[in-house]
Amino acid sequence: MVDARLKSFALAMGVLGLDRLTKWLVERDVSFSADYKIIPGLFDIVHSENRGVAFGVFNDSESQWRTLLLIALSIAAVIWVSVMLWRAKQPDRLLCLAFALVLGGAAGNLFDRLVSGRVTDFLLFYIGEYQWPSFNVADSAIVIGCILLIVDQRRVKHGKTDTR
Repeated sequence: MVDARLKSFALAMGVLGLDRLTKWLVERDVSFSADYKIIPGLFDIVHSENRGVAFGVFNDSESQWRTLLLIALSIAAVIWVSVMLWRAKQPDRLLCLAFALVLGGAAGNLFDRLVSGRVTDFLLFYIGEYQWPSFNVADSAIVIGCILLIVDQRRVKHGKTDTR
């Protein structure tokens, strides 16, 4: 079981590394006014900054406590997920993958908040005039990890687990 946990922490570090690399490339090469159409009518690469949480929630808040609160919550999330992963009695592959994605994503956004008080977002999906708020690799990993945690809980509830 320790081996699966160590692989999960390594995957989390990989997610953190990919998140940092992609944000660095966007910060270096994409201006705030740029809009690179990857799939016209569906997906663009943009450069935006988010001082709130995922998908722009609390971005417009003027509270002086916002950044400090978000950093504290991010630290708590990183610690909680790490402990949950390490203490899991019989972690299966899906559970380890889910925790690794959430941990790597939370660490990626925490790093940004600690360094600059904001998070760089650059993935923009839209259809016509309707668009999803821009996001990044860390946000994607957190969302996918949470979906996998829900799937894992449904499997456990129905007695279908894989402890390999």
